[in-house]
Amino acid sequence: MNFQQFIAFVFLILTFNCFAQKDVKLTTTSKQAAGFYKDAEKHLKSSDYPSAEKELKNALKADPRFIEAYIMLGELYSETTGLKAENATLAISNYRRATELAPEFYPPVYFKLAQMEFLTGDYGRAKIHYNRYLKYNGLNPENKTISEKRLKDCNFAIKAVANPVPFKPVNLNDSVNSPADEYISAITADEQTMLLTVRKYQPKNPDKITGEDLCLTENKGSFWTKPKKISLSENSEGEGAACLSPDGQYIYFTSCYNEGGYGSCDIYMANRQGDRWSTPVNLGPNVNSSRWESQPSVSSDGNTLYFASNRAGGFGNSDLWMSQRQSDGSWGKAVNLGNVINTPEDEMSPFIHPDNQTLYFSSRGHTGMGGMDIFVSRKDSLGHWQTPVNLGYPINTAGNEINLIVNAAGNYAYASSDKNGGKGRYDIYRFELYREVRPAMVTYFKGKVFDSKTFHPLQARFELIDLSSGKTIIESFSESETGLFLVCLPAGKNYALNVSKKGYLFYSETFAFLSDASNCQPQVKDIPLQPIALGETVILKNIFFDTDSYLLKPESKIELDKLSKLLTDNKNMKIEIDGHTDNVGSDSYNLQLSQNRAKSVYDYLISSGIPDNRLAFKGFGKTLPIASNDNEQGRSANRRTEFKVIEN
Repeated sequence: MNFQQFIAFVFLILTFNCFAQKDVKLTTTSKQAAGFYKDAEKHLKSSDYPSAEKELKNALKADPRFIEAYIMLGELYSETTGLKAENATLAISNYRRATELAPEFYPPVYFKLAQMEFLTGDYGRAKIHYNRYLKYNGLNPENKTISEKRLKDCNFAIKAVANPVPFKPVNLNDSVNSPADEYISAITADEQTMLLTVRKYQPKNPDKITGEDLCLTENKGSFWTKPKKISLSENSEGEGAACLSPDGQYIYFTSCYNEGGYGSCDIYMANRQGDRWSTPVNLGPNVNSSRWESQPSVSSDGNTLYFASNRAGGFGNSDLWMSQRQSDGSWGKAVNLGNVINTPEDEMSPFIHPDNQTLYFSSRGHTGMGGMDIFVSRKDSLGHWQTPVNLGYPINTAGNEINLIVNAAGNYAYASSDKNGGKGRYDIYRFELYREVRPAMVTYFKGKVFDSKTFHPLQARFELIDLSSGKTIIESFSESETGLFLVCLPAGKNYALNVSKKGYLFYSETFAFLSDASNCQPQVKDIPLQPIALGETVILKNIFFDTDSYLLKPESKIELDKLSKLLTDNKNMKIEIDGHTDNVGSDSYNLQLSQNRAKSVYDYLISSGIPDNRLAFKGFGKTLPIASNDNEQGRSANRRTEFKVIEN
């Protein structure tokens, strides 16, 4: 049954069950009005809605107190609001006139009237008419449930409109937005690359969708470049609802009706290879089912996928689900996010922020302004999702708010909207997100990995490790052809970063955000990896001692284990561990401290199984500074532990 047939069916049910039965007498005494009304019924049966509208208007001219004609005309407009937005207002005026003429004639009209008032944001009157409807006996159970839910929505919406949240959307430039519809899908952590979906229509029929394109645009500072279409599969016209990993190296997208797929629409993944993308891979039967899977969003560590699906086992028509990446790279069995997030109605468009703790999504089922609203939920200390919070008015309205993307820093959001006078029906906007609904701040470390001798780009492995727990937070690789990388750094923790590649000495870095997370800034730095060769030296930046102590702090274990593995993997390599200090204290004290610290590392490596004949240690005190000792930053750099390749 198509849309028009469905409308005709609705009208026929209404007509024959309510007013047109032979034993039901019409309220009009005008034969002319009754004739127009009967003609309208015939036009409805043949789906000729313009003619039906004309005859109902003629009936009301003949008898302005013809109650059934007002209700039928209200139904016609109500059921066609998707075709003409102004029909909602026309439906309201006809329903109201019917209730004014005969308040007790047809109780369900109060439900119909309230639905239209709610749709148009007239929450005060909608509340009155929902309450009026609920006073009657013998109500339709489904409509009764809807009315009770909508009363809660009305109370929330009235309060929300009276207490608006800060919201000043700015339309992105003409190169991004066009007369077509643009929907934002993702933005990289550095806000330099945006993924969007562009929906196309027939030029002479703006209601006829001809296809969708996935496009990328680049931030050039003062403007975004013209979106460039990307084609990932043979059925590129069926691609959409996609996301990028925060580093921009992986794309997860929805593709429909592909040979070998599991259902109508499945989720696929591809990775960037220079200016190209790899052949897409279906995420498999644990993620995809015989039903609809779409709208993926991947966590910043790449290990958790969130998506929408109408598969069996949910709470409503469309629920939010998640899948965890397994140790072998496959995806685990999808798990429903539960009834704190999901409702008997629709939940869609999940977006997991790079902090991996904050989820934004759209919902029709949680208390809101009407249509689809945007909500935010955060994980508690046990990893459980907390009660979702509506982002408030005017971010949410009586219409549909489809999706929201928040930048890594958490202070700005991007959304698609048709309500702000844009270039087309749906444009992309950027706005400052008010503090109460922001995620935890996330910064990033970006640059390029290359061979220190040849300067050729390298694909290297990145590991970001929480120093307090020793847990690997993020594991990824630099891009194979360019060596480019971007690693998200959630604020509020201290991290060890390790960059490694077979045949090279590893690179380490420390990011200390625990003490002053509000001031963590993006880090931009290229990383030259040194081929394993005689005389090469590496600073161990994640080796820690207390002041004036040579006892290794527990968080040093991460770096020491990396060094032990390097030696295990390269059986012929021998190293010397060197200790260095700043110039504070006597020469003899500094020399002894540096030697003791070097020996602590030496002892740890021996305890981890490295033979002592492959190791040596030496202290240099303050004699080999690499920075000025005139300030604390320089002195901190001079207090270091290194290793040097002495045989290979």
